[in-house]
Amino acid sequence: MIRIGLDMMGGDFAPIEAAKGLIDYLANAPSNVHLFAIGDQATLQSLLQDCKSNQYTIIASEGVIAMHEHPTKAFKEKPQSSIAVGYHLLKEQKIDVLISAGNTGAMLVGAHFSIKAKEGVLRPAIGSFFPRTSGKTGLLCDVGLNADCKPENLTQFAQLGVAFAKTVLKIENPKCGLINIGEEEGKGNLLCQETYNLLKEDQTINFIGNIEGRDVFSDKADVMVCDGFTGNIVLKMGEQLAEIAKEKNIDDPFFKRCDFETYGGSPVLGLNKPVIIGHGISKAKAFANMIDLAYKMC
Repeated sequence: MIRIGLDMMGGDFAPIEAAKGLIDYLANAPSNVHLFAIGDQATLQSLLQDCKSNQYTIIASEGVIAMHEHPTKAFKEKPQSSIAVGYHLLKEQKIDVLISAGNTGAMLVGAHFSIKAKEGVLRPAIGSFFPRTSGKTGLLCDVGLNADCKPENLTQFAQLGVAFAKTVLKIENPKCGLINIGEEEGKGNLLCQETYNLLKEDQTINFIGNIEGRDVFSDKADVMVCDGFTGNIVLKMGEQLAEIAKEKNIDDPFFKRCDFETYGGSPVLGLNKPVIIGHGISKAKAFANMIDLAYKMC
């Protein structure tokens, strides 16, 4: 049985949209999955009273870590909050994966205190899915967790991204590219130059060299590596494409796949347990897709 913990209280539209997403997912859920809905018990009982599935359990929590709160301080001072309770369940192996669209900083603090990074991982990273014009899907890593990086960090991001692409995206031999300002070896700042040399020597990675911004939506690389500062800018630009398409009434499959709700959330790579972070403005579709991603990761 795959046990998925869902923070029902995190996010701008929680718990209503989280409840809708849970109900939508359970309407066609695999038989070997059980959801643990973490949040205010009375509120969740009311919101889920029409759910006909018996594949969920409500786990009571008290309080919410708001988006504006200091992550470390709030996590320590609110041990009964939905995020803290979720991490307690994950640490005690009562759930297999944790999902939240709440305070990103608190989610990362919780991971550090509760389940920690895998041995040897210098820094966990956040991966984000990118649609390709061919219809395929690529992975960009890191997209915001590590603004300042060393070459060793980017090399591990590549290793983590390739492992995820193989196991979850089912890409047999993922092509890995380093985001840079030119394709030629020797291009870019010192970080990119030194990372290039490390990746070129890594025999466990199918490194194809540098890729440019114009390659992000192409099939040139399955896994795209960069520091979190660059990755977050690229990610937000990609999300804006979906908004522009909506505003201009462009009905095209590619632009629809630029919508973050299509993928649900972003996996945190390098931890001892699976964790998925959702967008703060997630609605029902995003929550349902986050649950689906969690199932696939497990």
